[in-house]
Amino acid sequence: MSNRIALRTRSDSLSSHILPVSGTMIGVCTTLIGLVKLATAKHGTSHVDEYAALVAVTFLASAMASYLSIRWSDRARLSLRIERMADVIFLGGLIGITLVATLFAYEVI
Repeated sequence: MSNRIALRTRSDSLSSHILPVSGTMIGVCTTLIGLVKLATAKHGTSHVDEYAALVAVTFLASAMASYLSIRWSDRARLSLRIERMADVIFLGGLIGITLVATLFAYEVI
């Protein structure tokens, strides 16, 4: 396993993929919040914007963890541990935004 850690470079690390996608997903959540705010005037209030904001914070945590993983790539074990954490947080954000979209589509929230 130590060879795998030693052979990792910045370009092939998972963190280098998580960071830009997390930033994009923050933008998607922000767009969703804006669209829900516009629709509130016509269709009444909902909690979708609040849940989307929570998911955006999740993606922010994922982006921060992946950034730290890249930043501390000279500390292989710490970098790998933070990268795994970023991956788990990112998957949680994906599950969260999917739940928000599904519940919103069925007008549950």
